[in-house]
Amino acid sequence: MFENVIGAELAACVEFTAEADKLKQIFRRTMLTAKNRRENDAEHSWHLALMAAVFAKFAPQADAVRAMRMVIVHDLVEIYAGDTFAYDTEGNSSKKERELAAADRIFSILPCDIGSELRGLWEEFEECKTDDAVYAASLDRFSPLLNNHLTDGVTWVEGNVTASQVYKRMEPIKRGIPPLWPAVEEIIRNGVEKGYIREDRADA
Repeated sequence: MFENVIGAELAACVEFTAEADKLKQIFRRTMLTAKNRRENDAEHSWHLALMAAVFAKFAPQADAVRAMRMVIVHDLVEIYAGDTFAYDTEGNSSKKERELAAADRIFSILPCDIGSELRGLWEEFEECKTDDAVYAASLDRFSPLLNNHLTDGVTWVEGNVTASQVYKRMEPIKRGIPPLWPAVEEIIRNGVEKGYIREDRADA
């Protein structure tokens, strides 16, 4: 696309940009706070990027700009692999393989140096070991938690989710944004009390 007028490398970036538009068509389980529809992956990624800037003060160990870049690319693989609900045991059993194949496909569209850089950020996010990745993952966990809290726990109820599952899913926040953890606990307790989350642990 446009190779004859802007050269192969820049044309590849244009092609990637057009392909990435498909992320707007991938819908997640999470309900918008307006409660009128589900959010799509592009909206989710934008929201996390905004949060990376907003919560940076409370995660001084992390580079907010690197985390922002991670969350912008972290769901691109879902263009081909689809969204997998966090609490879907069966779906998650094949998620890694599907997403690795999707990563090969999406990042290979770009010039090698740019594609390698963005894939590296995606892989770092997936491994969730560095401070930047844990911060990014914390945002990725907290966003749907908050939306569930504000939409009567709709996806928790649909997924028959238990308190222990939610606590486990939220674990990165303890390290990524420690001051936020009390709010996480409060949201889970509230979800259990209102029957949105099934209680299955003594401290839930």
